[in-house]
Amino acid sequence: MKFAYRFSNLLGTVYRCGNLNFTCDGNSVISPVGNRVTVFDLKNNKSDTLPLATRYNIKCVGLSPDGRLAIIVDEGGDALLTSLVCRAVLHRFHFKGAVHSVSFSPDGRKFVVTKGNLAQMYHAPGRKREFNAFVLDKTYFGPYDETTCIDWTDDSRCFAVGSKDMSTWVFGAERWDNLIYYALGGHKDAIVGCFFESSSLDLYTLSQDGALCVWQCDTPPEGLRLKAPAGWKADLLQREDGAERETTVHGKAAPTAEEQQGKVKYSRAAKYFFNKEGDFNHLTAAAYHKKVHLLVTGFASGIFHLHELPEFNLIHSLSVSDQRVSSIAINGSGDWIAFGCSGLGQLLVWEWQSESYVLKQQGHFNSMVSLAYSPDGQYIVTGGDDSKVKVWNTLSGFCFITFTEHSSGVTGVTFTTTGYVIVTSSMDGTVRAFDLHRYRNFRTFTSPRPTQFSCVAVNSSGDIVSAGAQDSFEILIWSMQTGRLLDVLSGHEGPISGLCFNPMKSVLASASWDRTVRLWDMADSWRTTETLALTSDALAVTFRPDGAELAVATLNSQITFWDPENAVQTGSIEGRHDLKTGRKELDKITAKHSAKGKAFTTLCYSADGQSILAGGMSKFVCIYHVKEQILRKKFEISCNLSLDAMEEFLNRRKMTEFGNLALIDQDAMEEGGVPIPLPGVKKGDMSSRHFKPEIRVTSLRFSPTGRCWAATTTEGLLIYSLDARMLFDPFELDTSVTPVQIRAALCQRDFTRAILMAFRLNERKLLQEALESVPWDEIEVISSSLPDLYVEKALEFLASSFEESRHLEFYLIWTQKLLMAHGQKLKCRVGTLLPAVQFLQKSIQRHWDDISKLCDWNRYSLQYALAVSKQRGLKRPSEPPDSEQEADAPEGDDNSLHLLRRGPGDGDGPLA
Repeated sequence: MKFAYRFSNLLGTVYRCGNLNFTCDGNSVISPVGNRVTVFDLKNNKSDTLPLATRYNIKCVGLSPDGRLAIIVDEGGDALLTSLVCRAVLHRFHFKGAVHSVSFSPDGRKFVVTKGNLAQMYHAPGRKREFNAFVLDKTYFGPYDETTCIDWTDDSRCFAVGSKDMSTWVFGAERWDNLIYYALGGHKDAIVGCFFESSSLDLYTLSQDGALCVWQCDTPPEGLRLKAPAGWKADLLQREDGAERETTVHGKAAPTAEEQQGKVKYSRAAKYFFNKEGDFNHLTAAAYHKKVHLLVTGFASGIFHLHELPEFNLIHSLSVSDQRVSSIAINGSGDWIAFGCSGLGQLLVWEWQSESYVLKQQGHFNSMVSLAYSPDGQYIVTGGDDSKVKVWNTLSGFCFITFTEHSSGVTGVTFTTTGYVIVTSSMDGTVRAFDLHRYRNFRTFTSPRPTQFSCVAVNSSGDIVSAGAQDSFEILIWSMQTGRLLDVLSGHEGPISGLCFNPMKSVLASASWDRTVRLWDMADSWRTTETLALTSDALAVTFRPDGAELAVATLNSQITFWDPENAVQTGSIEGRHDLKTGRKELDKITAKHSAKGKAFTTLCYSADGQSILAGGMSKFVCIYHVKEQILRKKFEISCNLSLDAMEEFLNRRKMTEFGNLALIDQDAMEEGGVPIPLPGVKKGDMSSRHFKPEIRVTSLRFSPTGRCWAATTTEGLLIYSLDARMLFDPFELDTSVTPVQIRAALCQRDFTRAILMAFRLNERKLLQEALESVPWDEIEVISSSLPDLYVEKALEFLASSFEESRHLEFYLIWTQKLLMAHGQKLKCRVGTLLPAVQFLQKSIQRHWDDISKLCDWNRYSLQYALAVSKQRGLKRPSEPPDSEQEADAPEGDDNSLHLLRRGPGDGDGPLA
């Protein structure tokens, strides 16, 4: 089995913090999720996470005007220059301080970052190779407090910077003679946004208290004059004397009439207020579209307003959440508005003209606890501590249904073998079954007395549901068909930590904290057939896909393997040294000593059963070879230092004689920070605390296709897929197999030999060329002549080709002929071929669903056209018109009116 797995996507979390951006075409939203960046393609309904990660949570993202480059800055001030075309990091830079915002100039030649109370302008990297991609051009001083926002003029001549000191500063990007800086006041709270008007120096400024100031400039952008070179030297000498610098920073020296003559002047034209009298709501985010003159503002209560400027006409006001709106972005055409709410992890894209949602996604706002793959690998269901059950599409990366029937944390989720029923267990004392056809909770299983369920399992036929109780130490068995309680299994002396049915037999394995694993036989009235004694508390249990082996994870960091038929231990793996747990900031002991209490809490066999995945209270996921009992690969799921227990040693710079600085909330002035009130102040929530979530892996599952695996972690739902970028992976290669020989065989119409050589060379393009060169009427002969060893590789190639090729019918013929010719022989190797067949089924099912929807819609469109033509009385030219029949047709033809009321989903089914 190949283990060239790499991180491919991040699900379960759509927005964490930072600013949102639209791509240049306006069809995609770039959202920072923790220390990663996810791109949501709104046109093609897909999400994709870039293969990069920062050291801390991302603070801001700046996008170049051409959409090729992005500057990603984290909370620690580290920046990544990223190419969105090749999805790679081009350069790394440290700004030596926390950066609040970054913005490219419209011409793409410069970019400005706001850091502390100053703004720094850098030369933007070009398309040529450069030794240093970030070259500092100028540093601008002016504000007293931290800077908050940036905006550029359309011609890139000037930019404005807002600050928490309630002032806005306009700076010239060049050494203009009549504009070096200009300070604007007029507000009573911190500046949230400042925006230039289109092709003008007129400015709009918004403050946190909900005030909007409109500033008019007496000079057009073309009126800015460059300062002569001689004046530059004099200005530098003057700056060395500190005269002008003191005027810029402190504003104490009033400019004289001679200095004001010929300079740019601003005047306040109007001032508006968003909040009504007696109503106070903090303004938290704002965005302005210059071409449409559309101002969008978000507030702490989750309300957003749309205004038309400069008249300040309210278009509409709606609420997207009950949490603060953290970020707002508008696409290039001004049709779509993106909102990010960090409190609940919400991401919404709103089309304001039609007042409809383009995208509405929300992740688990608490820890995800469990996950399960559907049998065909198309869907993933997750359950979290927020009592929600979400179903995700693995192809698009979006959540398409959320079940909220549980009233407490979800502890276990699983699919039935049909793939259309989800069974979940919860701490609220219920086990629920959800239907994916009608999206409803059709069964609720309860216990005779109140109890909390810690795990759930369903047998291979889907008829029996079992759940383990955490407080009564019992296992409850229900019937899926009737919902009745069939039996209560007693015998364990500790909480039930895991349940698993044997895929091939009617045997249930239960793991408990009483250091035993019990095997219950459903065919023998649930009698305990075997009791496996362990050396420590059992935390997880799972069967191999063929049911011939049982794996158990225990509290002493061991994984033991058992033969369920003979109740004999066949092997064990010591995983204490592979966990490598970190030290939390408040731990009193070292990471080495704290590792003694850490263990693997989740296990999962690979699709072929040769390897096992293990994860727990650590940032690592380990893959072991079961037979050899060795570590094959170890994945680091996160490098985000914003999470706790990431480092092995504490940062000594945080240790003082008074204790650890991590105990003190030092982000009181940050957005969403914990306020530290003075004595006697009663305003605010005194119970609010700042905390760092601990990194851990709560659940692991391998896809039935064998091409990817998923992990629920503190970061979210991580998907790892086979690395398709491997260029050379030959199979039984010798010196006679070359691309020249393959093409020569194709020219000689020796298709079988060409295909076999292409499989041995294992070059995807050559293999595609060889298969597509075969005439469709000869596919049956060629497929029957392929050796059995190459049939599995052919099926895997066909399954992967369905996802990207346009030759759907051609590859379907290949699939049909291969299965017809080798079907009987493939049944003998069903265990090893099952992942490839399930991957093939998943690819064909996706095309079936797409074509079915298209056929339904086409049929509805034809029926609608026929109905309209009947109503209008359109006839063939050869038929004589009948005025009476035409007049009576609209009233009497009930069938046509019925067809008009039908939708694309009202048909009898997809067309064949």
